[in-house]
Amino acid sequence: MGQKGAETRDRLTDATQELIEAGGYFGAGLNQVVAASGAPRGSLYFHFPGGKDQLVGTSLRQAGRAVNDAMGGLADSHSSAAEFVDAVLRHLGDRLEGSGWRKGCPVATVALEMAATSDPLQKVCSEVYTEWEATLRARLDGRANADDLSVTVLALIEGALLLARAHRSREPLRAVARQITALLG
Repeated sequence: MGQKGAETRDRLTDATQELIEAGGYFGAGLNQVVAASGAPRGSLYFHFPGGKDQLVGTSLRQAGRAVNDAMGGLADSHSSAAEFVDAVLRHLGDRLEGSGWRKGCPVATVALEMAATSDPLQKVCSEVYTEWEATLRARLDGRANADDLSVTVLALIEGALLLARAHRSREPLRAVARQITALLG
């Protein structure tokens, strides 16, 4: 694929990511994606012959990598697991508030909407969450219960993002940060 083709594919993927974060799977209609990306409609089918689910899956993977990369960078710059998780919550809170409370978790809405009805999208959501759990697990200081803790911490983060978005307040994120600090000792 040439440079122009890659740029068009990236524009389609980026536009889809923005739309699904703000409005979920059903808020990212193909007409909206084409309009938001500025790409020709034919490019959509050329780059994503599997249709909307392929496009959404690609966007979810991209968003998942971005969050995981951010977590990896934060893990390198914080000495304790509690400080690391606090930094992750602050980063996600900055992202959420900076978007006008539209960008919580880039995966959660699609997981809630589609996991029961689309096996391919359920698998993508599961892969992204599994990757995040692995990043958290690696930072939990080799604890014997790191598997359970990584799931627990991720669930707390996800719930805090949902509540912060619903309340348009960072307080749920701060409350969860305090509880995770207590949990991790």
